[in-house]
Amino acid sequence: MKFSITQENYTMDAKVEVVGKDLFIEVTGGDNPHIGTVTTLTKDTELQTVRFPSHDGRFHKDDVLAVRIGKMIQASLPGSCTITAGVHVNHISKKQIFASSDMSKNLGQQILDWLEKTDFDSSDPIYYSDMENPK
Repeated sequence: MKFSITQENYTMDAKVEVVGKDLFIEVTGGDNPHIGTVTTLTKDTELQTVRFPSHDGRFHKDDVLAVRIGKMIQASLPGSCTITAGVHVNHISKKQIFASSDMSKNLGQQILDWLEKTDFDSSDPIYYSDMENPK
């Protein structure tokens, strides 16, 4: 699934891939899409983020977008969720920065609406019990 929002002369996309009951969400946009951060979560765990260094030595701040989306969809997650985020708009204006908040909320709502309509009925993995484990 792919979700998009355009405001203030740039587009932000969220591509969602289902892996069993887990979700991989790729949030990109602007002039130079990239992977700036990785955020992980489940319905029952806190969000955790890794920020990668940018070209100028600072760390990317794209987790602001990922965390906003993650918190919106967290209660409806069928399994684990990994969100990569990387949006860069060349010579970004203050209006474009402020728009990114609403844009990420919009993407989060689009994903949430899709989650609530999607059936994630897949079989659970089967493990050996200690008694059955062949050695």
